[in-house]
Amino acid sequence: MRHDVVRRYTERAAEYAQRLGTIAHLHPADEHLVTSWAASQHGRVLDAGCGPGHWAAHLVACGHDAVGIDAVPAFVDHARRAYPGLQFDVGDLGALTAPDDAFAGVLAWYSLIHHEPAALPAVLAEFARVLEPGGGLLVGFFTGAAVEPFDHAVTTAWRWSPAALAAVLDTAGFEVLETHTRSVPGDRPRPHGAIVARLRS
Repeated sequence: MRHDVVRRYTERAAEYAQRLGTIAHLHPADEHLVTSWAASQHGRVLDAGCGPGHWAAHLVACGHDAVGIDAVPAFVDHARRAYPGLQFDVGDLGALTAPDDAFAGVLAWYSLIHHEPAALPAVLAEFARVLEPGGGLLVGFFTGAAVEPFDHAVTTAWRWSPAALAAVLDTAGFEVLETHTRSVPGDRPRPHGAIVARLRS
């Protein structure tokens, strides 16, 4: 992840954890989708870009073997304090230290939104490397009619059309199984998307 993204999230890590760092703050549809997806993964799950650690902790509470990794040390410090006994590590999604075939599933829940489109294939290649054949991937992202940057609350992020992101996943060796979209009403509605994929054997 770019140094400026890490810096900006470090500056706002405490605020982010307070406002968004628990399952209670999340949309019920998101909780249902992630929980259902994890139930179909038969082995260890990587929460890639875990932030304050709430998703990994939720998956462990549901009986899964899950670990978290994030490029922002302040997030990892918070996760370790909030969820002692769980594994959280500092790391770059584009250069994972895990061995090949280490995970049955990778959860990338809005953790790819700050990667420029040209940088995404390298991250997906790492996901493919650490996933076992047939392993699952769930990606949460902001949707739009085109691939374009926008002013995220922390720093510049990218919208993807579901078709465009599915094409990148396909090139990276993943089979797209499901696509989900939803919108949240309000002054600044921001359409959300999720793609369930599987690494080709």
